[in-house]
Amino acid sequence: ALLGPPGADDPPHGEPYESLRVALRSGAAFWDELVQAVDAPREEVFAALWGLVWSGEVTNDLFAPLRAPRRLPPLRADGPGRSARRRGGRRRGAATATSGRWSLTHRLFAEPIADEDRRRARAEMLLERHGVVTRGAARSDGTPGGFAGVYRELSDLETLGSCRRGYFVDGLGGAQFALAAAVERLRELRDAGPDGAGADGIVLGAADPAQPYGAAVPWPKASSGRAPARVFGAQAVLVAGVPVLYLERGGRSLLTVGDPEDEAIELGVAGLAAWITTDPSRRVLIERVDGQPARESALSDVLAAAGFRTDLRGLLLRA
Repeated sequence: ALLGPPGADDPPHGEPYESLRVALRSGAAFWDELVQAVDAPREEVFAALWGLVWSGEVTNDLFAPLRAPRRLPPLRADGPGRSARRRGGRRRGAATATSGRWSLTHRLFAEPIADEDRRRARAEMLLERHGVVTRGAARSDGTPGGFAGVYRELSDLETLGSCRRGYFVDGLGGAQFALAAAVERLRELRDAGPDGAGADGIVLGAADPAQPYGAAVPWPKASSGRAPARVFGAQAVLVAGVPVLYLERGGRSLLTVGDPEDEAIELGVAGLAAWITTDPSRRVLIERVDGQPARESALSDVLAAAGFRTDLRGLLLRA
């Protein structure tokens, strides 16, 4: 409630959206209860439910649906001894995009909140999310008013001892605020040197708050001249905290960041291959590397050594 309604899509209209709204007005409901309440095929109910989620009208008491594959779980036939309570997505096991209880969000925002309380909550959220809050981090999060909109609250938190003001990230000016624990972790990494923690390739979502490039700090220049971006679905591969590879959304294009002959690129490719093969649902077919056909690129041998095999359209790797 303190953070306020999230930025969201425009409210959808028509059936079965209206039926779902009516069904949820009486309180939270499980997926199977919503299917029974709406006179429409399961596929339409599923699409409409997530349409209401993206419009900010519906929420869930679990994070699991956001992390699960965005697919409708299969309808299982009842077997001998199967109770009604275990039907329709409430059975134990792997989380699905319909797990948990669904409810309307308007109850969360019914009470008026003072502007200063809301700004304080946003400042605390930025600190918890990023560790080190810079002007770019506040802007990338879509903070109302940008960095200036929470600067006073961050200063108040510094006075209270909840955070520190300092020059933590080189080149980003002195107006930086950080949690004390984040400062200590930065010191540990600095003292460990370039061969310390994080030397192996680590894959992070390009838009993940844990991935600071393009938000708190600028991206290094890509070899192809194309700039990476904080796009949902894209992946950044970091070695010793520095991005070396950028896998565009869809996985068909790979960009190298820095010198393609650098040993860090090989570590990044190994990390990318490990990320792909540890999840049975992942399948990546790279068609182009730095704008060139993948099989003809300077990185083709490194990708092949990491397990990518030649495909008609490029280089393929799956779990």
